Amino acid sequence: MSRVVLHLSDLHFGRIAPGLPEALLEAAGQIAPDLVVVSGDLTQRAKAVEFQQARSFLDQLPYPRIVVPGNHDVPLHNLYARFVQRLSRFQRYITEDLEPVYQDSEIAVFGVNTARSSTWKGGRINSRQIESLRTRLCATGPDLARIVVTHHPFEIPQGFHPRDVVGSARAALERWTDCGADLLLCGHLHVGDSTTTLSRYSHVGWRAIVVTAGTATSTRGRGFPNSFNAITIEDRRSVRVTKWSWEERVLGFQKLAEAQFVRTADGWVAISDDGPPGAAREL
Repeated sequence: MSRVVLHLSDLHFGRIAPGLPEALLEAAGQIAPDLVVVSGDLTQRAKAVEFQQARSFLDQLPYPRIVVPGNHDVPLHNLYARFVQRLSRFQRYITEDLEPVYQDSEIAVFGVNTARSSTWKGGRINSRQIESLRTRLCATGPDLARIVVTHHPFEIPQGFHPRDVVGSARAALERWTDCGADLLLCGHLHVGDSTTTLSRYSHVGWRAIVVTAGTATSTRGRGFPNSFNAITIEDRRSVRVTKWSWEERVLGFQKLAEAQFVRTADGWVAISDDGPPGAAREL
């Protein structure tokens, strides 16, 4: 059996590129995912109208979904809202649950909130979250693919600063490794990428796949095209990450590249038919 996960991130309602939400909905209809995952930053400045727009968009995706907040979903300029109300608008308009869970006969997906009022851009995982998720992961049957969703990433592509890695990442993976987390889905960097935890966390016994989604719909591309991921999981034995990218010439999203991973006794390994291990194959 297989499952298809539509992985969106950094929608940034309030800074939306014209036409992209509609094109994204059209692409989602082609993909017909079993689950939609949104890894944070639904809004630009955590305004009520932005959350209303984000909710309206999500309601047009007729699929189960897991949504976690990002640092932009915490109010920035209003200090009372930032440090007292914090994620109250996110919880009002998007979901009250900051630790959402989705499970079916093939996958178990766990959301973790890494957004913090005390930091403007970065994020972290605290010890309570680490232990809570460890309990959930260890209680999940070994036949299910286990997916963790955060806004801030566990790994960064070349050219990014190490401080972009989520705080307490190493401590989290050390506690989750023997429970077999398979995929770590994140956003924040506005660039799509997929790799494993082998390089940064070589001391951890289990290798997970790290998938970062670009900004799906905003004008804040940082030099990269708008993009999102479609992730196909086959019987917890293989994973295919397909990057869909905005193509101006056709005014729509098209498949750009694909990365494939297979499961071994020590975790997940990237494979490639026509390049070095881990290289995404252009489509």
